[in-house]
Amino acid sequence: MYNTEILVIGGGPAGLKASLSAAEKGALVTLVERDGHLGGQLVKQTHMFFGSKAQYASERGFNIATKLGGQVAAHPRINVLKNATALGYYEDGVVSLEVEKRFETISFRAMIMATGAQENTLLFPNCELPGIYGAGAVQTLMNVHGVVPGRRVAMVGAGNIGVIVSYQLLQAGVQVPAIIEALPEIGAYHVHASKVRRMGVPIYTSHTVLTAHGRERVEKITYAQIDQNRQPLPGTERELEVDVLCIAVGLTPLTEILFQAGCRMDYIPELGGHVPLRSDTFETSVPGIFIAGDAGGIEEASAAMVEGSIAGLCAAAKLGYGLDAYPGALAAARRELDALRNGPAGKHIRSGLEKLAAPGEVKG
Repeated sequence: MYNTEILVIGGGPAGLKASLSAAEKGALVTLVERDGHLGGQLVKQTHMFFGSKAQYASERGFNIATKLGGQVAAHPRINVLKNATALGYYEDGVVSLEVEKRFETISFRAMIMATGAQENTLLFPNCELPGIYGAGAVQTLMNVHGVVPGRRVAMVGAGNIGVIVSYQLLQAGVQVPAIIEALPEIGAYHVHASKVRRMGVPIYTSHTVLTAHGRERVEKITYAQIDQNRQPLPGTERELEVDVLCIAVGLTPLTEILFQAGCRMDYIPELGGHVPLRSDTFETSVPGIFIAGDAGGIEEASAAMVEGSIAGLCAAAKLGYGLDAYPGALAAARRELDALRNGPAGKHIRSGLEKLAAPGEVKG
């Protein structure tokens, strides 16, 4: 059995910052990451971040992953377990792990869940045909392995992920004949949407894919305009020849272990699904279990990193570390997070967070 003071599950942007934040205050941290590398989705992100210097403005995601991963690996108070999957939570405060195909257990005094999210899928006839990918798989092929998925790729979803991946496809010389979005408005930041539009890619809002066609792989799709009830409008059907269909229709928080631990959960659509109720210190309804990043609500990587810093700071303080500087550091981090959520782009996040009751409160 491993023993640690603070267990961090997930080595993405939130988990990396949580580990550093807690360790810098003096806590002993064990970081568990199921992949063989640290960084999570950052390793796939070739676009530059924007914001302030504290949020790694003008740096590319994979460079941020390298920087944070190196700091974590070099920190004397952080033990990193790669190729380690968290399997389950037990009532006596122990988490079971599969580490390099071995069954292990780990005990802890506090735990930070930074497990991230999984991609949503879209169901339509022939949606299982080869050549139909999630956006994360396309990013992995291109940005990690240097392989283009096809020559002509239609994108479903005009949120940030769908539009950014479309731009990356265009940069790789791949044709993107259309971006299809079911909502009446584009969800991506305008700076991203403007890039693909300037490169000649039409974005069809209030449209959806009806079916895919092909024998051994996808060869074309049929899509159509939809009404306010998401029903196809007769006479608007169109066919589009493609060899790849990329699905980017949102993410769902990975919260299985939080359910196992008995955390109070609520379904908040604006945050992506079932998320844990938490206090303003990111502690869930189960004392000693904290949340950070997409596991607590789908946001950008910048917000996940700030949340990780807060969760690490608060988990360390709960164990008695860094108490002198705690109030000032927490206030500064909260101001940084509020700034990220300010403005129209953060409206749905703010709306979702308003629906969360703090642990112990009764929702009316």
